[in-house]
Parts: sequence; C-alpha cells; structure tokens
Amino acid sequence: MKQIRPIAIHLPQFHPFAENDDWWGKGFTEWTNVTKSQPKFDGHYQPQLPADLGFYDLRLEETRIAQAALAKQYGIYGFCYYHYWFNGKRLMEKPVDAILESPTPDFPFCLCWANENWTRRWDGQDQEVLIAQNYGEEDDIAHITHLKKYFSDSRYIKVDGKPVFIVYKSHLLPNPKQTTDTWRKVAQEIGIGELYLVRMEFELEHPTNPLALGFDASVEFQPFCRPLTLLNEETLVQKIIRKLKGKKSVFWENRIFSYDEVVDKNIIAATTSHKIYPAASPAWDNSARRKIGATMFKYSTPAKYQKWLTHIRQTFKPYSKEENFVFINAWNEWAEGNHLEPCQKYRHEYLKATKNGLTAA
Repeated sequence: MKQIRPIAIHLPQFHPFAENDDWWGKGFTEWTNVTKSQPKFDGHYQPQLPADLGFYDLRLEETRIAQAALAKQYGIYGFCYYHYWFNGKRLMEKPVDAILESPTPDFPFCLCWANENWTRRWDGQDQEVLIAQNYGEEDDIAHITHLKKYFSDSRYIKVDGKPVFIVYKSHLLPNPKQTTDTWRKVAQEIGIGELYLVRMEFELEHPTNPLALGFDASVEFQPFCRPLTLLNEETLVQKIIRKLKGKKSVFWENRIFSYDEVVDKNIIAATTSHKIYPAASPAWDNSARRKIGATMFKYSTPAKYQKWLTHIRQTFKPYSKEENFVFINAWNEWAEGNHLEPCQKYRHEYLKATKNGLTAA
C-alpha cells in the first residue's frame, strides 16, 4: 500500500479572546454562530451541533488531547492549524502556543498562514476591515523569526527535515518570490535550515506553478478548485407562492451548489504537471455565519465523500517518500458546515469514511 499522510485543516477559533469580545460581544466564539443557525429550506441540515466533543474550549489541554486521539483513531496523521499574523499582531494563538508548552498531545502539526485582512466575514460583512495585512521585507523577517519556535518542535511536520509552512492566499503577497526568498535566507541564518513552502491552489483549471513563486508545492483548497454550476431549484409554483407571501428566494440570496458535481469533476479531472497535493472536503455550508450570501453544497453524504477520497488514494502518486500528503478541509470548521468531528446527525460516519477511503481494501 502507498504510504500517505492525511492532514486535516484545523481552526483554532474555539475559545474567547479580547478582540472577539470587542468586535462581537463578550464571550463570542465560533460556537455562537453555530448554535444560532436555522434551516433555510426543507431538508437543510442546520443547526449542525457537536456530539462527542461537545462545545469545547481549545484552551483546555483535555480538549486538544481528545481531538488528537479521535483523529489518530481514524487515520489522520496530523493537523494543519491556521496561523494568524498581522505584522507581529497575532490572533487565536493560544491553542498552538499551549501545545508547545506541553508534551501532549503527541500529535504532528504544521501551520498555514491565513494571510487575509481580518474582516467581519464571520457575519458576512467582508468589506469592514478590522486588522489589515501590511506586507514588506521587514515583516517577512520578523515573521519567519517568530516561527522558529514552532518549527523546532519535535512534532512539527517536515519533509526531509524541512518544516512545512503553508500560505493560504499567496496571490495577496505583493511579491511572493521576494517573500519566499527572504524566508529561506533568514531561516538559514537563524538556524532553522531549509524550508518546505506550500501555497494553497484555488484554480485547478489554470494552476500556478509553485516553483515560479518560490514555493516547493501547492495544495488544493477544496471544494472550490473547479468551476461549478449554481443550483436554481425553484419551481414556478414555488416562485408564485414565495412572491405572494413576500418572501425572498434562498436560491437567489445565496450560492448553492451540488456536492455531486464537485466530487464528479474532481474525479474525472486531468492531473497537473505541477506538484500539487490533493485534497477533499466532506461538505460545505457557511450559512451559520451569513444570513444572506452564504455558500452551500447540497446532497453531501459520507458515502460520496468516501468515494472522493478513494479516488485520491487510487490515483495520487507521492512525489517522494515524505512528499506524500493528502489534505482534508476541514477538521472543525463548524460554522462552515465542514467538519470531520462528530455531529449529532452523522456521529462518526465522516471519520469512518475518511479511514475507509484512504485505506486500501
């Protein structure tokens, strides 16, 4: 059997912190949006509520240990935590910093720099910037220097001894090659050594060669890598009734896609010549965050997700012994309806699908 390392993307937002208190109210966490969510149409699975792990607080070591144990049980190799850095200002850093201070959980991890402006996107107001990203060489130096303590941890995920660091949206960097060159140069000077830099890829129809930007590889950001067709499921009778009642259409106020389409398109798609790690997503529904303008995928099931992963296992050829990653988006994006953690409807079904899909029969 081919040896692969499944990495699940992890959101460290599930704990209160000062900025969230200021922006959205005392005690706000991601759970606030999750518990308020309501179905928008017949059969719409909302609210999506946690089962085994409950409404956890990531500041607690017991929570982090339980997450790692559950992931390991179902074949996940490690977590990729989102990392929030704004010119030295950090957000949501407590869970990962706490990991550095303890030998538990003994579970591999790496970081992905979520390098967007911090906006009110949590409640759909993307245009209101709360903390902006200001790029520059001085910040690149400070950033990579700060990351040394994470890269030095024995649990940090590496490729041939090189720490793996991912950039969420490299196209937002004014000069990606200059940034990656600076990172590599400073990493050598301060004793980190060589880096293994990865960028997330959003356009698989026209992929960017990561080498041209100074990255070693790309990773798919699923389920948004292929052009998809919006669903419009209103019948004439439904339209008339809606208008008579003075209601707006959920299909016009939101972006609704078919999960079947995203699975089928990724299965039949041709491979690329660039070094891109495959990824799969169990589902997507961020209506918990957005009253209007949400993006949802209908018809997702554990069986269809397993079909996608099975295809990846059968077709993905690792680029080397340690360049063998498969990414899953995501472990715990509860307000995006995109999680492997057990919910009250599916329990362990998505975790079982992950293990079955990535394990040869």
